Amino acid sequence: MKIPNIDLVKIWLKEGDSRNPGPWVKHSELVGNAAKIIAKKIDNLDENKAYIMGLIHDIGRTAGIAEERHTIDGYNFLKEKGYEDLARICITHCFPNKNIKANIGIWDCSENEYKFIKNFLLNCEYDDYDRLIQLCDCIAMEDKYVMMEKRLIDVVLRYNLKNQVPIGIPLLEKWKKYLEIKDYFDMVIGTSIYSFLPNVIENTFGLVNSNSK
Repeated sequence: MKIPNIDLVKIWLKEGDSRNPGPWVKHSELVGNAAKIIAKKIDNLDENKAYIMGLIHDIGRTAGIAEERHTIDGYNFLKEKGYEDLARICITHCFPNKNIKANIGIWDCSENEYKFIKNFLLNCEYDDYDRLIQLCDCIAMEDKYVMMEKRLIDVVLRYNLKNQVPIGIPLLEKWKKYLEIKDYFDMVIGTSIYSFLPNVIENTFGLVNSNSK
């Protein structure tokens, strides 16, 4: 898989932030850092590759404000840059169980783009990099790491209040898959992934970290 260097990725993020300012860049940095930390603990994963994939998973947001469209925008962005194999992460990071109906954001793309994403997922075989970015995306908020359950509730509250989409079985199955992915990486590493990330418990429960005093 062809991987861009970190300097180029940082340029993309900086340019993207200027076109579409928002917390997505900091979130992407947190996802990248978490992916790098966890990948370093696993023999068959490359920490630099994991880091880059985490940084660019939301690169579709450089195209502007969007909901589910950011997946196909990111895929097209990287494909046009010559990183077609890497581009998959822009789509796969949102669909841990490959169910396109489980997402609660608005499908603000064309019908053909929707069909492309659906078929892409059906024909895509996930690897541990896909699963790792799905995991890290689900523990990184806009400015901090939290336990997965807090992040899931936060996303549902924001999108449900905005789009009035009811919580259904597909979403609950998606949550179950996220939890299974975390359990998988915990098992591979031999301990909780939370133990390697800063202030997860404090951030989740609003506690003060005594080490920061």
